[in-house]
Amino acid sequence: MDRRVHAFTDDALGDDDAVALAERLRRREVAPAELRAAVAARAARVEPHLHGLALDRTADPVTGEADGPLAGVPTLVKDNVEVRGWPAGHGTRAFVAAPSREHAEVTRQLLACGLDLLGTTRMPEYGLNASTEFADAEPTRNPWDPRFSAGASSGGAAALVAAGVVPLAHANDGGGSIRIPAAACGLVGLKPSRGRLAPNATGTRMPINLVADGVVSRSVRDTAVFLGTADRGRRNPALPPLGLVEGPARRRLRVGLLLESPTGAAVDADTRETVTAVAELLTKQGHEVSEAVTGVGTRFVDDFLDYWGLLAFSVVTGGRLLHGRTFDPHRLDGLTHGLADHYRRALARTPVFLHRLRRVAATHAELFTRHDVLLSPVLAHTPPEIGWLAPTVPIEQLTARLLDYVAFTPLANVAGAPAVALPAGATPGGLPVGVHLEGTVGDERTLLELAYAIEADRPWRRIRD
Repeated sequence: MDRRVHAFTDDALGDDDAVALAERLRRREVAPAELRAAVAARAARVEPHLHGLALDRTADPVTGEADGPLAGVPTLVKDNVEVRGWPAGHGTRAFVAAPSREHAEVTRQLLACGLDLLGTTRMPEYGLNASTEFADAEPTRNPWDPRFSAGASSGGAAALVAAGVVPLAHANDGGGSIRIPAAACGLVGLKPSRGRLAPNATGTRMPINLVADGVVSRSVRDTAVFLGTADRGRRNPALPPLGLVEGPARRRLRVGLLLESPTGAAVDADTRETVTAVAELLTKQGHEVSEAVTGVGTRFVDDFLDYWGLLAFSVVTGGRLLHGRTFDPHRLDGLTHGLADHYRRALARTPVFLHRLRRVAATHAELFTRHDVLLSPVLAHTPPEIGWLAPTVPIEQLTARLLDYVAFTPLANVAGAPAVALPAGATPGGLPVGVHLEGTVGDERTLLELAYAIEADRPWRRIRD
């Protein structure tokens, strides 16, 4: 039985990615209002099944700069980023979100690209889960098969892009939250280097800033245009300039193949087969592929879990300071409280685990003296069914499941390095399988060039085919 849910049709949006839509807009073959109407119609078609929207503003959008490279292209922003006049609810019912007073810096970067903002997308509570599920609300579902998770925490964004509602959408990533839903929904999702884009307000409050903003998209070039434009508009002198990456490079790379996760989680057969096939493709393209070892050891998993708990503890104890008097910690879900309780038990270890996590960047950099890029799974197994990672699952069981699932992505966040998920395969049942490319800090260019090459020789599946 074909369970796919999508809205692709022969309307103003068609099958185009953002770059193609922008070109049609420049030629006046289509108008922004026509695209907004198509987005509204498509959202109405899939929302009863996918539940990806947090806020619908298609009738009253925030329009981008007219001279941006993606001027007039419609998009959506995640529910944890401020857009002036819109509430940012952070995926929780623990407080009543007031309209934001100002645009976040990343919102201004989206607008500088020319993108029109048409609403916000759902996320799990404070982005702490790897599935966009809730204790007392409908989950966001995977458009390839709604019985399964769309990933998280940018799950709403990924579901709606994959289903064809918009060509790309804002996302952010503190442990895999761009790459996980991209892998689950068959999209491209690149987490930039720390400091490549404008600082994320949540990330800057962390002892170690794990959070980077970006987009999920259906093509490598959409991601490349967004990142290149954002980097040009706000250059970070500590990083090499990115510029616009327009295709694969001729240079041959040392590719480190990583199939054993830092968590020790077993990689399932479908995922292993997809990553191995991409490794073989890269060898045929002339790259040197050899086995890689991260060097961080299993203690990294314990330290990251402690840090994850610290973030939840900060929400529980500091939510009222952040969100005002409407914040009620009793309305937080079981995962948030369970992680906070874990941190209470780990409190005395804080200086030690923070010290070890800060040292990860040096270990990661040393790895890239032997390799130019790492190839691995995004996740240790394919998307789970709805309910497997629900916040109502007992906390010990849920954290064990999450650590087994999110086995490869957190390292890049702690190291501050760029990494991209690519939709390179599928299960026999049709669910997407992602592969993960990780680079050294500041080297998004190599990842994009290699992603173009993989996309050309192993084109992504389309949900409407």
